[in-house]
Amino acid sequence: MAQAAFPVAVHARSAQSADVPPPETELPSLEGSALDGDFLSVGIGIGIGPDYIGSDDYTLVPLPLVQGSIGGIDVNPRPAGFALDFVDDNDKRVSFQFGPELKLNFNRAIKVDDELVEAFPELDIAVEVGPTIGVNIDRVITPVDSVNLNVDILFDVAGAHSGMSVRPTLTYFTPLSRSTAVTLSGHATWADDDFADYYFTVDPTLAPGTPLPAFTADSGFIDTGVTLLGALDLNGDLLDGGFAIFGIANYTRVLGDAADTPFTDITGSADQFFGGVGIGYTF
Repeated sequence: MAQAAFPVAVHARSAQSADVPPPETELPSLEGSALDGDFLSVGIGIGIGPDYIGSDDYTLVPLPLVQGSIGGIDVNPRPAGFALDFVDDNDKRVSFQFGPELKLNFNRAIKVDDELVEAFPELDIAVEVGPTIGVNIDRVITPVDSVNLNVDILFDVAGAHSGMSVRPTLTYFTPLSRSTAVTLSGHATWADDDFADYYFTVDPTLAPGTPLPAFTADSGFIDTGVTLLGALDLNGDLLDGGFAIFGIANYTRVLGDAADTPFTDITGSADQFFGGVGIGYTF
């Protein structure tokens, strides 16, 4: 979720259709702004989140950011990855997104503090790729807000879990002033048998002497959650580029076999929290 921490620039751009002049108290026109045409946002932050899906141990993680639009192709952040949008229609009230996504899945592949879980073999990093599709509607309640629905469909191509996941996300964006904006989003994640088996099945023979019971995980929804993101431009104008700070807070509830596995039910928690802050620069 980390790289989802700074989607404000693209939302702000899409919410300012040229045929509807915004109120004086809201965001200015995009014409001549840093978001008019090609732009790039880069940044870095730090967050704290669970060691793995279902863990009740927390660790610090970096929050890198790369986002922008180059030659009509949008680059949008994703948790531990990014997505491209090849549909160049941001000037329309109803716009569509379609393009490839790349994501790295580090679940139980780097750091596990829980001794019972750590006794099991370390998992491999999954390289997940696939299409992302979506639709964005501007001016839903006010002249400068927007609602976005997108679906990410990912397949592991590195031979880790060798499965797939589907993640629909619904996001509402609105500026609160010329310098601040927020997004509120909700998501759910479905995973197939291969994904669930790799991350949530417990085979006691892999950790001799473990007190954890055997468990076989099957496909189904593995989580749902909500994320609140806020951004503050440091010179008072979100659309003129420069430095901005952001903060993110997320709550996720682990579901189904991802919650029933002993890795969660006995050694962890179905309630997952994430928070982070960072700074970015748009030019």
